[in-house]
Amino acid sequence: MMNFASDNVSPFCPEVLEALSREAASNAPAYGSDDVSQKLDAAFSELFDTKVAVIPVATGTAANCISLSALVSPYGGVICHHEAHINEDESTGVAFFTGGAKLLPMDGPTAKLEADALNAFVTSQVDRGVHSVAPECVAITQATELGTVYTPAEVNAIASICKSRDMRLFMDGARFANAVAHLGCSPADITWKAGVDALSFGATKNGAMAVDAIVLFDTSLKSRIEQARKRSGHLHSKHRYLATQLLAYVENDVWLKNAGHANQAATALGEVLCQHGATLAHPSDGNELFVKLTSDLAGQLRDAGVMFHAWPSLGADIYRFVAAWNTDIGQITQLNSTLG
Repeated sequence: MMNFASDNVSPFCPEVLEALSREAASNAPAYGSDDVSQKLDAAFSELFDTKVAVIPVATGTAANCISLSALVSPYGGVICHHEAHINEDESTGVAFFTGGAKLLPMDGPTAKLEADALNAFVTSQVDRGVHSVAPECVAITQATELGTVYTPAEVNAIASICKSRDMRLFMDGARFANAVAHLGCSPADITWKAGVDALSFGATKNGAMAVDAIVLFDTSLKSRIEQARKRSGHLHSKHRYLATQLLAYVENDVWLKNAGHANQAATALGEVLCQHGATLAHPSDGNELFVKLTSDLAGQLRDAGVMFHAWPSLGADIYRFVAAWNTDIGQITQLNSTLG
């Protein structure tokens, strides 16, 4: 069976398993006072080529919403794309964690915000004083919910609008590794160098067991984030097991190796599907494909044991396929023969 329903279905990778097994051999101080947790800031500062503060949590929703709680006031607004995970898939999490902040969704091609449109959107917000919600933060997703990637120039253009409007810039990086693998750039180039204040650095989808990291480029926010994490019930007593996963994930570029494989598998799958009459709804930059299938081809794929989801927001005949770090490209080649 080939499961392209999500990259969340994948197991954790051998490097993470081995690191957890080693760390499970002895006792250690709790709540982040252990030696492993104390290495996080230095490891990620080296990765991003600047001083950062790292706060691990177990879920992407927690990483996104706790980050935003430090970037926006309870009565402020967060501009995002209407396809954004925080808007479509995290219930009222942002409002809950921020104490009431409102999402202000807008449109943009393939789930991306564009600087000029963002500027126009902010300008269009009517200021009615205490009766209205003022935008205080912009949230973008890298890679986006439709599998596309912002270039460093595109992030910088959005950051420039944020700076001119006195707004913060947050990046949801659930598939950040896939974006970096696609661009072939430094992680710094599409984050702090481009004007990002905080990043949720995804690991769970790409080989970790259960951890995403809040990476703060404005390190003055660390205490506030740590307080918000504790208050919301996301401070793990055995903190070292979150830190262990993250260190194993970034050591020897495991995160990029895994993401590069997932991207290559998605490309290979797209080529096979297109050879059999499918068409891409739009070009894919990462490990997600949005594909137009005939009902016959969709049926053939399901009969062959391929799992995937319909994506009706893009059209009645559009489907999403997601490759993962462990996707077997050999099986994709065999699928080509199976489909005839």
